[in-house]
Amino acid sequence: MNAKSAISKEIFAPHDERMLGAVQVKRRTKKKIPFLATGGQGEYLTYICLSVMCFSIYSVTNKKPAQASITKVKQFEGSTSFVKRTQWMLEQLRQVNGIDPNRDSPEFDLLFENAFDQWVANTASEKCTFFQVLHHTCQRYLTDKKPEFINCQSKIMGGNSILHSAADSVTSAVQKASQALNERGERLGRAEEKTEELKNSAQQFAETAHKV
Repeated sequence: MNAKSAISKEIFAPHDERMLGAVQVKRRTKKKIPFLATGGQGEYLTYICLSVMCFSIYSVTNKKPAQASITKVKQFEGSTSFVKRTQWMLEQLRQVNGIDPNRDSPEFDLLFENAFDQWVANTASEKCTFFQVLHHTCQRYLTDKKPEFINCQSKIMGGNSILHSAADSVTSAVQKASQALNERGERLGRAEEKTEELKNSAQQFAETAHKV
């Protein structure tokens, strides 16, 4: 099980939350923490996770308000478990800064009502995927004030472009499968016709031989 699957199972699933996306990050301006809660020094991995309450997804009546949130999760050195740190409601997100709209860059900033963090993602592609999911989630679950996305590449602003790509792939696969079945059907049809012709020829030959 990879880290993100483990985070989803350990941190969010027990609270009836579904993790929509996560990105591994480091601070651009390193923040020194001399002592951990246990009193010892150590390194840790940080993940920024986007989640939503399960009833927000599956509710048929949609009477309950959606509760999407952004959570900072850490994994300390030498530990296999994850620890939930700060959590913000999605409504508290004010600005998402992609830093550079002209190139794939791992840097980004998140501005909340009461916090501002500068991050570097593990990879530029991981940041891009997280931004796409985040943008789509904001469009879907926030009805009033939505956060501002600035300095972001145009492919990010599509929001659910990942879903479109997946749908296109599935559609393409279905079309190819359908075409293959049609071609197979045509081949089977020709084979049946050929078999019928051979059967008729054999029957005529047998009748002729019987007369002789």
